Amino acid sequence: MIDLALQEVATYGLASILPPLLAIGLAIYTRQVFLSLAAGIWLGHTIVAGWNPAAGAASAIDGAIATLGDAGNARVIVFTFLIGALIATVEANGGMRGFVRWVEEARWVTNARRAQIMAWLVGLVIFIESNLTILVAGSVSRPLFDRFRISREKLAYIVDSTSAPVCILIPFNAWGALVLGILAEQQVANPLGVFLVAIPLNLYAVSALLLAGFVAFRNWDLGPMKKAEARTREGRLQWDHAVALADPEEIAPPPAEGVALRPRNMLIPIAGMVVSMPVFMWITGDGSIAEGSGSTSVLWAVLVGVALAWLLSLGQRSLNLEGLSRVGLKGAGALTGMAVVLWLALTLGQVTRDLGTGMYVAGVVGDAVPLVALIPLVFIVTSGIAFATGSSWGTFAIMLAVAIPLANALGLPPAPFVAAVLSGGIFGDHCSPISDTTIIASLASATDHIEHVRTQIPYAVIAGGVATIGFAVVGAMM
Repeated sequence: MIDLALQEVATYGLASILPPLLAIGLAIYTRQVFLSLAAGIWLGHTIVAGWNPAAGAASAIDGAIATLGDAGNARVIVFTFLIGALIATVEANGGMRGFVRWVEEARWVTNARRAQIMAWLVGLVIFIESNLTILVAGSVSRPLFDRFRISREKLAYIVDSTSAPVCILIPFNAWGALVLGILAEQQVANPLGVFLVAIPLNLYAVSALLLAGFVAFRNWDLGPMKKAEARTREGRLQWDHAVALADPEEIAPPPAEGVALRPRNMLIPIAGMVVSMPVFMWITGDGSIAEGSGSTSVLWAVLVGVALAWLLSLGQRSLNLEGLSRVGLKGAGALTGMAVVLWLALTLGQVTRDLGTGMYVAGVVGDAVPLVALIPLVFIVTSGIAFATGSSWGTFAIMLAVAIPLANALGLPPAPFVAAVLSGGIFGDHCSPISDTTIIASLASATDHIEHVRTQIPYAVIAGGVATIGFAVVGAMM
């Protein structure tokens, strides 16, 4: 059993768990993440205000505004907008399309096995944002998969399994900014350090990436995927009843006519982000990367990426300042939803900490749940929420606000709890037919959405099973 080292149980007792429970219940029932997080925030402030709903609403608004007043929170929210601007710029200046054409013309792919390996590798390389990963890998690989008679369902599985899993393992992208922001809001002493420790413990993400690689290298077909592969070898790209969601060109429009397609327009900004991130960590940490500011460093790193993308565009005269501003604002606007989720997540985290939710949950489960089962339980509960809501980001927002205080109250390191939440969010998202990444994977691969879900779930369940066993082992070793 868990040896508790608890402080005095939170004043609000059972009421302290109601805000996250409301957020979870509404998210599952309505599938509206914004509404669910806002309702949880309101209820939390209502409890603090002595159950006065009007005073709770006013306090919730003040709390949300106060969240923006924190410099660290503001940095990660601005970072999210800048990521959108960067993505839009490398699309508009021909960087993304140039990379796609470069890979196609290099003729590295001469057979079906190499086509699958290339799709997997491209998914590993493009880690700025999950949807961009899917679109690039799908655009590059789809003609090759059709040429070598590999099912589009397998392409959808590979690009889906190398999008969110690789993005959640990288601290300097939109996913990393979200996690670092929530960790900082939960007053974790060293958010980046905890994130880095959690990376190898993020067992579902690691398992999903390795399994997708194994499938690509060994052409391992399982269950419905085997039938899809047999159909494609017969020359039929889709089942008779299948309907592709839409033309992938609709969500990744080509650059303007006359813009040269240059792969360096995407590769150089990404490389600039990767190289500058540890440099800024070293600077902000006064010579120590471990002591650096994660929120400051990721913001500066993406600013370097945006600046490089703008300089390349201006130097090549593919876009002028007016065009760059317009494209950047449009791209930033495309990630407004993510920024709002982050904002609400930080606000919910603050009010649950004020209520002492983590300490209360620790007191309840401490003597009832052995540690060997606690970490897997966090993973399973998180998976269920993500599956029901189709939102890994919204799930992170809800569960990290519970899991981190729980770890602190039990006197345990937070990294395994963080890893279990991140893994659960990705696992549930992979299996959910209403997930945006699952839908875009179907779209980018030009395959039927339900067929993608059917063929992917057996692989996801295998990786999820491995993760569950692994988390039990982690719990037993704590």
